[in-house]
Amino acid sequence: MPFVDLALARRLERAEADANRRFVEAHARVEPTAGAEWRDISGTYAMFDGVGSPLTQTFGLGLFAPPAAEQLDQIERFFAVRGAATHHEVSPLADGTLPLLHARGYEPFEYSSVMCQPLGQAGPAVGPARGAGLRVRRIAPDEQQAWAETAADGWGEMPDLRDFMLAFGRVIAAAEQCQAFVAELDGRMVGAAAMMTHGGVALLAGASTVPNARRHGVQAALLAARLASAVDTGCDLAMMCAAPGSGSQRNAERNGFRICYTRLKWRRQTPGR
Repeated sequence: MPFVDLALARRLERAEADANRRFVEAHARVEPTAGAEWRDISGTYAMFDGVGSPLTQTFGLGLFAPPAAEQLDQIERFFAVRGAATHHEVSPLADGTLPLLHARGYEPFEYSSVMCQPLGQAGPAVGPARGAGLRVRRIAPDEQQAWAETAADGWGEMPDLRDFMLAFGRVIAAAEQCQAFVAELDGRMVGAAAMMTHGGVALLAGASTVPNARRHGVQAALLAARLASAVDTGCDLAMMCAAPGSGSQRNAERNGFRICYTRLKWRRQTPGR
C-alpha cells in the first residue's frame, strides 16, 4: 500500500473531482435546463448538479492551495446564486480547513471512507467470480439506457430511489470516458457498475445488483472486470468511497482495498443557531 500523505490525497481527491466534473458536464448535455456546471476556484472544484443533488458540493478544499476567506467567498457565491447550500467534503490531510470552516459557521454532518488498492502487473487481489452463466462486459454505445435501467433496478426495493437512480444512471453512462460495465446471468442483465480514470487512478462507483440475482457473485465479477480494465489502461491505483462500516466498505476490504482516510462533509449551520 502507498503511504497516506498529501501527495496521495491529492491524487485521490482530484480523480474523484474530475469524475464528478465529467458527470456535471454530461448532465448539462443530457438536460440543459438543469443548469449543471462547475468551476475551478483556486484548485477547489465547485460542482452544481441541482439543488439537493449529492454532487452539489466542493472537492479538494485545502489540498491544492491554502484555504482562504477570499476563496470561500467565491465558492459560497457560486452556490448562493444557484439557490444551493454550500457543502465541502474535506480530506483530513487538507491543512487549515477546520478552523476556517468553523469560524464561518459550518458544521460537520457526514463521514465517508476513502479507500484505495495498488494495481500492479500481477493484477488486483480479487478472487474468481462465482455463478455458472455469469459474465461481465463493457456496454455498447446503444446500451446506455439498458445499463441505466439495470443500475436502477438494483434499488428496486425503494421505488422513489429507483427513479432517482435511473435519471442518475443515464447521466453516468453518457459521461465522457466513462467505462460502463454490465453483468449478465444466463444472458440477462443483472448488475451494473462504472469506472472513470484520471492521473493513473481508477475511480470505481455506481455498482448495483438486481435483487433476484444477488448472492451469485455479481459484485465480485464487476469488481474484477473493472480492476483488470484499470490495469490495462495503465492505472497504478484504484479507489472507492463508501459510508464507514457499510456493506460496500466491507466488500471493498474483502477484495484488497484499504482505508486511506475518513473525510468530513461540512455545511453551514442554520442561521441563528
